[in-house]
Amino acid sequence: MTEQNKVLFSLLPSQNGYSIGLATLNKPQALNALDRDMIDLLSPQLLAWQADPLVCMVILDSQLDKAFCAGGDVVAMYQAMVTNKSEGAPADLQDFFSKEYQLDYLIHNYQKPFLVWGNGIVMGGGLGLMSGASHRIVTETSRIAMPEISIGLYPDVGGSYFLNLMPAGCGLFLGLTGASINAADALYCQLADYIIPHASKAQFIEKLQQIEWQMDEQVNHLLLYAQCQAYEDKSVLPPENIVNYQALCNELATCKRVEDVEERILALDSQQDPWLAKAQKTLKAGSNITKHLVFEQLKKGVGLSLAECFRMELVMSCHCGTVGEFQEGVRALLVDKDYQPNWLYTHIDAVPSEVIEAFFVSPWPSEAHPLVSLDNSPQPLEG
Repeated sequence: MTEQNKVLFSLLPSQNGYSIGLATLNKPQALNALDRDMIDLLSPQLLAWQADPLVCMVILDSQLDKAFCAGGDVVAMYQAMVTNKSEGAPADLQDFFSKEYQLDYLIHNYQKPFLVWGNGIVMGGGLGLMSGASHRIVTETSRIAMPEISIGLYPDVGGSYFLNLMPAGCGLFLGLTGASINAADALYCQLADYIIPHASKAQFIEKLQQIEWQMDEQVNHLLLYAQCQAYEDKSVLPPENIVNYQALCNELATCKRVEDVEERILALDSQQDPWLAKAQKTLKAGSNITKHLVFEQLKKGVGLSLAECFRMELVMSCHCGTVGEFQEGVRALLVDKDYQPNWLYTHIDAVPSEVIEAFFVSPWPSEAHPLVSLDNSPQPLEG
């Protein structure tokens, strides 16, 4: 597959001479794991469509039925870390995260209606693409997660922002356990806006082409909203999971230490709930550095703008490229696949506070931060 084929672009004709921009992720062998080539294709095309007055809205979807996007291409990041000979973060790693966060920020601030069809697996970097869309569709097969605790990273791609928008403590629980959530959970946690059966997708897009789109972006947001409402079918919603633990999450939100959070989650009786049992297992086996990073990023993220969250995360991500925990986690899970990561600290209370504090120390002065220009992006319209 050539890099040009990793994302497919087309213009779908609609009424009044307007077109719908359709960007389709197409890297099936890796479940659309987002790499630099894909980012370099998406970013300029989205900007071109935003500037084109005849493009009324944008759809981002997947060629696969199994997955929208399973995350970032962390195996490529692993290779960059292994071959890195410099003292700082590998240049390829810094470049990837910078470009990825710029793309995510563009979607969050897109002026025109931006719809993501989040069918199947939506994890990590895939959630970064979906979370900022103005109209986020989930289906009966959607499986959403931020599973970075298993690879020694942390919930980036804006997680410091959108995890804090969830009902109290839910973002902390999901970040620490890497738990997969379904469409019902996603709606509850404000990660999605509508549930539409996947089988309705083709007809839904055909109906979009029949809409009398306007030059007014605000009007077009409302037109798309009405179309999503018309196709929403809550009868296909699966049973909720995380809402059953909202009382626990309320308690987690009041904890002053991540050690206390972990203790409360692991103390729950999960014999009758496989979903909770899996979440506990992932938490227990996960990186102890990551546990502290999740707790601190959410605490520090309160009150920050989206741009400030991305700048903080770029600092954290670059440090992840040098400490070794991220490299070891990817090796164990995705490269050697021995599933036996040799974490730097064997207990959550063994991680020195100064180690975690160092993850938030920027290697750049504020005026030279690679994402310093994010605040200059236009703000999104309500819709």
